[in-house]
Formats: sequence, C-alpha cells, structure tokens
Amino acid sequence: MRFILFLILSGLFLLAGCKKDGALLIDQPVESAYFPPLSGNTWETVSPVVLGWDQAKLTETFSFLEQKNTKAFMILKNGRIVVEKYFGSFTVDSNWYWASAGKTMTGFLVGIAQQEGLLRIEEASQKYLGNGWTSLPAAAEAAITIRHQLTMTTGLDDRVANNDCTRPECLMYREAPGSRWAYHNAPYTLLDQVVEKASGKTYIAYFQEKIRNRIGMNGLWLRVEGFNNVYFSTARSMARFGLLMQAKGQWDGQPILRDSVFFNAMVNSSQNLNPSYGYLTWLNGKSAHMLPTLQFVFNGALTPNAPADMYAALGKNDQKIYVVPSKGLVVIRMGESAGNVQLASSSFDNELWSYLNQVIR
Repeated sequence: MRFILFLILSGLFLLAGCKKDGALLIDQPVESAYFPPLSGNTWETVSPVVLGWDQAKLTETFSFLEQKNTKAFMILKNGRIVVEKYFGSFTVDSNWYWASAGKTMTGFLVGIAQQEGLLRIEEASQKYLGNGWTSLPAAAEAAITIRHQLTMTTGLDDRVANNDCTRPECLMYREAPGSRWAYHNAPYTLLDQVVEKASGKTYIAYFQEKIRNRIGMNGLWLRVEGFNNVYFSTARSMARFGLLMQAKGQWDGQPILRDSVFFNAMVNSSQNLNPSYGYLTWLNGKSAHMLPTLQFVFNGALTPNAPADMYAALGKNDQKIYVVPSKGLVVIRMGESAGNVQLASSSFDNELWSYLNQVIR
C-alpha cells in the first residue's frame, strides 16, 4: 500500500514539475495563459527544446546579446519563462532603468485613471496642470489635451535647449495641437502631475496601488537629471508588465485596465502623423514611421524583421519590452547601449529579431 501511495505521489510531483532557482519547471508546452504569483520567486518555465526552438541559434543569440552590452534578456511564452539570461555581474535581483520604456506604463496608468472617472483624455491638460503651465497664450494653452500628451502631438516646441524641461518658459508654441508629431519628453513627464491632480495622490502612490502591487512588481520611480521620472526594477518586473500588456490589461483573471477601448487605442495608431505610435507605445507593421528627434517620415515598418503585430515599450540605450500577441511572446532586454544613439527604435531591434526568427519556430 505504501509503495502504491509512493508511486501516486511521485507521479503527481512529476506532473506538477519541480522547483529550481525560484522557477517551476514543466516538461511540456502549455498553451493556456500563466501568471506568476504576486509574491515569492516562483515562476513556471518551459524549455526551448520542448517548444521546438533552435538551441544552437539561441546560443548564437546569447553571443550577439553579450557583444551588444546586454545585462538581462528574457522571453516569455504565454507567461512562462522560456529564456532568462543574465550577463556579467547582473543577476535576477539586479535593478536597472527602463528609460522611456516607462512611458508605456504611464500611459496605462492614465487609462486606469480614466476608467475610474478621475479624468477624461479629451479634457484640456490645463484643467489639471493649472493656467500658465506653458508660456502659450491662454487660448492656445487651453487647446492642448491629455490625449495630445499621450500621442506626442501637443505642438509644443521640442527644439528648446532642454526638451526635458517642464517649466513654463521651456514650453513654447510651435504648431497647433494635433498637427505635428514630435517625441517631446516634457509634455509626457507632466502626465505625472495630471494623474496626481486627478487622483489626489502622489504619482508613486497611485502607481503602486493600481499597477505595481496588483501584478507583483518591484521597483520605483526616481527623478533623474532634474526633470525626468524614470522607473528602475528587475528584469522580471519588466516582464510582469509586458505580460500585463499581452493579457490586454488583466492579470490572472483580475481586470487591471478594463477599459478595452482605451487599451485598443493604446496599441493602435493614435494619429495619422506617425502611424507607428499609439498611446506612448511603439507599433510595428505599419506603412510608415517616425523616430525621436527627426521630423522625417520613413516608409515601411518600424522593425521589419519583427512580427507585424508586435508593439513595444522602448527606451534609451536599448531598453526593450516587445509584445507579440499572435505568438504569445513577451521579450525583455535591459542593458547599456547596443551601439545606436536613437532614443527608442534602433538598428539593434532589427538585428535582434533576425536572430530570434531563427530561434523561434
């Protein structure tokens, strides 16, 4: 009897998997969505071999990533970790900055504030930032909306000496709101104050309550170089937010952003000037794209080698959250610059996806 009980328990153990370094190992691909627990280090994994991925090409990808100053690299398949690789002294517990990849998280938080009835994105930013938040005449300032801030179309002049500066004297008129797309940090950064005024809480407190704590992230926002509010976290926390995006704003059956209209607008073209930009989110597979600092429209997709339905949170020095809904993938890259000075999409994106296309079958 004891022997039979032993066999039953052994079988159950093998079905459940075993734990190693905080991950729960499974020996077969599972297509259902998985979400890691909110606390602890447990996170189910699935082997690249089980998925039929090319191991030799994966090794080549690691060599490429190491040459490109990568610190952390992860791939999730339907929420489970397939690849988790750290380079040099960087570890699973190391924290790194998101740079502008954090913009997408701010956009998500604005969506939560709207669903709670605290604001409407078609409202004038002036309602929350006060009269005189820019140096524009009153009528021109009143024409700028929260939606313009979300879409980089405020019309404010990004050619100022410091386009991170959020003081009124740095926010000058260039064109009418909605008529020009320009990657301008200052109007984006002021969304923090919009959220604070609308919620009656600090931006950090509201973010922690509505996103971070609800999906088990670590990390914090820190003021950098005077104006920029930058998020720092582990690669796994970055992956958690990517998984939240892949799941269209829900976490393990719990709605975090239940406003599907806002979420869909976030990951689709938000205006016609740069069809590759949603609400503070980069979009692949569009007919044209623009890049930070350039007033030029390039024909073709943002990252031709990547899946057409990919959308991404992208930051300076190649901080990356790629989400590919059609393949159930979230891909994370943290590190130093891969060698391109662009603030968001760069040639590195296309190179990396040329490797990943050979790995993922």
